Amino acid sequence: MANEKQYPMTLAGKQKLEEELEHLITVKRKEVVERIKIARSFGDLSENSEYDSAKEEQGFVEGRISAIESMLRNAIIIEESEGESDIVTLGKTVTFIELPDGEEEEYTIVGSAEADPFEGKISNDSPIAKALLGHKVDDVVKLTTPGGDMEVRIVSIKTAK
Repeated sequence: MANEKQYPMTLAGKQKLEEELEHLITVKRKEVVERIKIARSFGDLSENSEYDSAKEEQGFVEGRISAIESMLRNAIIIEESEGESDIVTLGKTVTFIELPDGEEEEYTIVGSAEADPFEGKISNDSPIAKALLGHKVDDVVKLTTPGGDMEVRIVSIKTAK
């Protein structure tokens, strides 16, 4: 237990996980228990697909509850420090231009627990974030991605909201 993984996250990310946990415990868990109860009333459980499905969902819900509890227990809140406002760090939103064609992209670097690429939030463990961390505006950075290497120029760094 002493060496549990730590989960860096923003305060907003922690609150989102707390809300998900609350929903899973107070709503989803009860829904699944009710589904199991109904499926049991159908009789023979050996060929009861509703029961199997409900039990499978129960396993998923309980697993997610356990995972979120662990993340929250080991959360490290990322706090903005005044001295590092011009450096790419966890919790910052970075805008860069792909060289040479100038395609602009923006990502917020967050801990793995709150990463969501569809919302522009990438994990600090991702190849792009690892390459950008520690750099400043106007730095040219080589990114290694699954699609190949590319160079980017950082155009802005701001505190994530």
